[in-house]
Amino acid sequence: MKDHTQHNTASSYTKNSITLTAAVSMGTGVMIGAGILALTGQIAELAGSLFPLAFLAAAIVTAFSAYSYVKLSNAYPSAGGIAMFLQKAYGKGIMTAVGALLMYFSMVINQSLVAKTFGTYTVQLFNSGSVSWMIPVLAVGLLIFAFLLNLSGNKMVGLFSLIMAFIKIGGILVFAIGGLWVADISFQTTATSTSDTSVTGFIAAMALAILAYKGFTTITNSGSEVVDPHKNVGRAIVISIIICVIIYILVALAVSANLSLEEIIVAKDYALAQAARPVFGDYGLWFTVILAIVATTSGVIASVFAVSRMLAMLTDMKLVPHRHFGMPGTIQNHTLVYTIVLAIFLTIFFDLSRIASLGAIFYLLMDIAIHWGVFRHLRKEVHANAAILLTAILFDIIVLSAFLIMKASADPMIIYVALIGIILVFMGEKFFLHDMKGED
Repeated sequence: MKDHTQHNTASSYTKNSITLTAAVSMGTGVMIGAGILALTGQIAELAGSLFPLAFLAAAIVTAFSAYSYVKLSNAYPSAGGIAMFLQKAYGKGIMTAVGALLMYFSMVINQSLVAKTFGTYTVQLFNSGSVSWMIPVLAVGLLIFAFLLNLSGNKMVGLFSLIMAFIKIGGILVFAIGGLWVADISFQTTATSTSDTSVTGFIAAMALAILAYKGFTTITNSGSEVVDPHKNVGRAIVISIIICVIIYILVALAVSANLSLEEIIVAKDYALAQAARPVFGDYGLWFTVILAIVATTSGVIASVFAVSRMLAMLTDMKLVPHRHFGMPGTIQNHTLVYTIVLAIFLTIFFDLSRIASLGAIFYLLMDIAIHWGVFRHLRKEVHANAAILLTAILFDIIVLSAFLIMKASADPMIIYVALIGIILVFMGEKFFLHDMKGED
């Protein structure tokens, strides 16, 4: 196989171009982008009236999960993030390539989830079912905007993420506090029986809630560009998770206080918009839609920034094939194009529920690989605690198993799609790496 990494395509990374504040902004940008906006209804559907607790339980699992990433980021800050971590653990082989690509696809899936959430909330301004065709159109428009902004460079992305982070965090807190105030913090609307919650359903809901937190991993993909990366990458991860835990729980409580479980499930993809009506009256819809636009826009931009860099690093490591197709510029510019095109495809052909499910499956599999790699190969080198690593693996296995059991009965197609995707990635990498060895 010919090497097409030439043609003036070398990747370039600007050291000290991302401050700690900007890194936190990008992390929260990806997490809050669709985590609470699109997934609240889906999580409620699985967890029942206890769904606010699913966000808290997922935060605990995420805390154990983040341990490995903080340790790895402090030891090996890199623009490759997950790809570099996997290489350190497993070497430059198929395990690294497959694990990194699963993370890549999980992140691209998240972009399509966020983009479609943008479209779903925006069309709520139109009281007509005939405008449903606008959802993918608006989503694709947002993805193209994110592509253009990312072409403008790190500082522009960092500044935009910072401004959007403050606006959306402030807006979501206003929504949450207002919702609790209006409900007199009584939770009478959903304070019914917990018989609508099964153990399997609750744990499966945690899988989606974990997806709402996984955006912290995007910070690792900008490691070499963060100021004082050996300290600040890990700090940014911890701060981002803490911010999101507080916001998610407050919002979930506000939604549960103002809507019945049935109303939340019916609204599903736009539950916050429905919950805003009793809080802010006629202005509630406009307030939530504007908030969703800000949150989803910053989420897509931050995610595209991080994932394109990880794919560029994989290309530099010669773990994935690269074709420039006559495009000018660097590998990073090319991976931006590939990322946006794939996200557009998913946005057009998949619904929100399946997009989220596919992303959760890929992410949890990759997460297990990360923890096992640290436990098996890097534990002493990065000074990691074995008990925490094994607990993180156990949590991931339990959550993934429950989620697959639920999907096997409710939507088996998504399991088939995930399995086919994993097989294709594995076989494609096997042939590619074999050809690369042949050339060497």
